[in-house]
Amino acid sequence: MLNIAALFLVITALLAYLNHRFIRMPTTIGVMSAALVLSLSLVGLNALGVAESLLQYERSLLRSIDFSQVLMQGMLSLLLFAGALHVDLSELKTYRLPVILLAVLGTLLSTLLVGYGMWFVLPFVGVEIPLMYCMCFGALISPTDPIAVMGILKSAGAPKELELVIAGESLFNDGVGVVIFSLLLEMLTSGAAPTPAHGLQLLLFEAGGGLLFGFVLGYLTFRLLKSVDSYQVEVLLTLATVTGGYALASQLHVSGPLAMVVAGLMIGNHGRALAMSDTTRNYLDMFWELVDEILNAVLFVLIGMEVLLVVFSASLLVAACLAVVVTLLARLLMVGLPAMLFRGVFKLPHGSWKVLTWGGLRGGISVALALSLPLGADRDTVVSLTYGVVVFSILVQGLSIGYVTRRSVESA
Repeated sequence: MLNIAALFLVITALLAYLNHRFIRMPTTIGVMSAALVLSLSLVGLNALGVAESLLQYERSLLRSIDFSQVLMQGMLSLLLFAGALHVDLSELKTYRLPVILLAVLGTLLSTLLVGYGMWFVLPFVGVEIPLMYCMCFGALISPTDPIAVMGILKSAGAPKELELVIAGESLFNDGVGVVIFSLLLEMLTSGAAPTPAHGLQLLLFEAGGGLLFGFVLGYLTFRLLKSVDSYQVEVLLTLATVTGGYALASQLHVSGPLAMVVAGLMIGNHGRALAMSDTTRNYLDMFWELVDEILNAVLFVLIGMEVLLVVFSASLLVAACLAVVVTLLARLLMVGLPAMLFRGVFKLPHGSWKVLTWGGLRGGISVALALSLPLGADRDTVVSLTYGVVVFSILVQGLSIGYVTRRSVESA
């Protein structure tokens, strides 16, 4: 395992260097694009009878890694905490109503809209999967990925309040989406639909329990940070909070992602203001910024390379294009339209609804959830659809969100 981790770090470092030196895209987009081009180039060379051994080696390397496990049980806790650490809670409170509405109600309604929408349109292109798989696809693709969103928003030039709403929504709808997906996956594997009371109980226990656990975890860490003045110890305490807290959340069967977001918000606000010296703040920020940047780069390289394990055909490519359209339409109806009609509630600049719609980026979490479905042809179809939406989201939406922001908000 150590050799595999070392190899991926080397690949990521080289691709990051090439991107910074020659391509000059945002790091996450650049390394993913380079990994994608590299993998597809090996496929092309293999078709010409060249580099077959390299292609087989990359495929075996990727098969040796459980992408879903690596992200959901490894990287995700660190990335969510790092993202929440730099969100100003006092500013986020101003926009708490739109963030809650988008994260909870928007994700739930989008799951239904995407699920039924895909179930309706897929037969027209010769692709058919059961309704429950369509609903699982809706649940895993509806939440915006905080890792992708927050990494790309930094360079988009969006107004502060708009960036805050998008970042806040992405941090919380991720946890909500995982809970909804877990409920649907339970229905899929058991073959029986739970009662509404059971579904509500699961939602309240996992989501509510995650929020409460994150608050307790953040408060305990805050008290520990306040009792010492040593940046080495304090940085170590935050790292232990994330790794140990996420593992404990899994054992308690509460939402680890939501717990990490709440703990990150508490330590990044109350902890930063009341429990840290200037020296500790600087070291803490530098440490978690480096963790964020490194893991983001590795994750997006993995996403780019995963194309070798995705099953594609002509009909699936068309279906993936339809999935992009359905997903964007759901985003427009569930997020963009309310932001346009209820500007007084959202308190955002004119034209923000366009940015909210186009800025709903999907990333590794969607791919990881798709890969956690039961093995079979239906799972392979969902993975292909998910991968198509994620690649479009990062490469097309991610590269153009800055342009859309400048055109929409400034010209409105």
